[in-house]
Amino acid sequence: VVKAVTGEEITQNGLGGADVHAETSGVAHFAYDDEETCIAEVRYLLAMLPSNNRENPPVAESEDPADRRSDVLLDLVPADGNRPYDMHKVIEEIVDDGDFLEVHERWARNIVCALARLDGQVVGIVANQPQSLAGVLDIEASEKAARFVQMCDAFNIPIVTLLDVPGFLPGVDQEHGGIIRHGAKLLYAYCNATVPRISLILRKAYGGAYIVMDSQSIGADLTYAWPTNEIAVMGAEGAANVIFRRQIAEAEDPETMRARMVKEYKAELMHPYYAAERGLVDDVIDPAETREVLISSLAMLSNKHADLPARKHGNPPQ
Repeated sequence: VVKAVTGEEITQNGLGGADVHAETSGVAHFAYDDEETCIAEVRYLLAMLPSNNRENPPVAESEDPADRRSDVLLDLVPADGNRPYDMHKVIEEIVDDGDFLEVHERWARNIVCALARLDGQVVGIVANQPQSLAGVLDIEASEKAARFVQMCDAFNIPIVTLLDVPGFLPGVDQEHGGIIRHGAKLLYAYCNATVPRISLILRKAYGGAYIVMDSQSIGADLTYAWPTNEIAVMGAEGAANVIFRRQIAEAEDPETMRARMVKEYKAELMHPYYAAERGLVDDVIDPAETREVLISSLAMLSNKHADLPARKHGNPPQ
């Protein structure tokens, strides 16, 4: 049919095989090499979901101490915001026994969506992945995360968001593809969620991407940050070029003036406690205590109850 209509020649697997739908289209959430592995992973998935939307997810006994320190996080995440790292390793350090189930693992890899446990309680984790496209949000990442947030909310699974996002991906393809419309899906999903929502800023959180990734301004219940956090419209270099462009242009040595302005901007507006001073986060925490803080926060929010306005259904962006 494809060849007759479009003239394209392609194999059945190349058109709509498991790999295509797991990596390119995002239709398949999971893809495995054999039935035995697939069935085992289905069992694992079902073990984390409630029987229906009126129940809470099953709680499991955990031998991983709730107050376990994770000093290795200080080495896993470089202080330099331009250096990449693997967010999977951060998640492994935080969750029970380093065990989690990633959803849509092979699609939109610049964002990680996973089900895991914290002190035996199931949580949904949404995290930027600096190893892929520097962790930016693009059309596919926005749709992937929005779908996952809605799934967690439907089954009473608390949401933990780990931020290290430099912004939305710029470009003609993204703009013409409707990045604003698709990015709004993630914003809508978070705003519509009534489950406990906790966000943690690991390093940078820039621009509109910071807002839609469950910032305090859109209703996150608790917001934390590591001392390496940078919350701003853009990076210091870009901001300094805009704000101090006149001083830089009029200086005898523009490069020296630019470096000085960047340094001043960082010192005054991007220091570790800037966000806390302005109420953007509830607390700046020791990275090694991340697991303990998240678990105690989930316990505090365990009885959260929120009612949505009476209506047939919402009107999400499409």
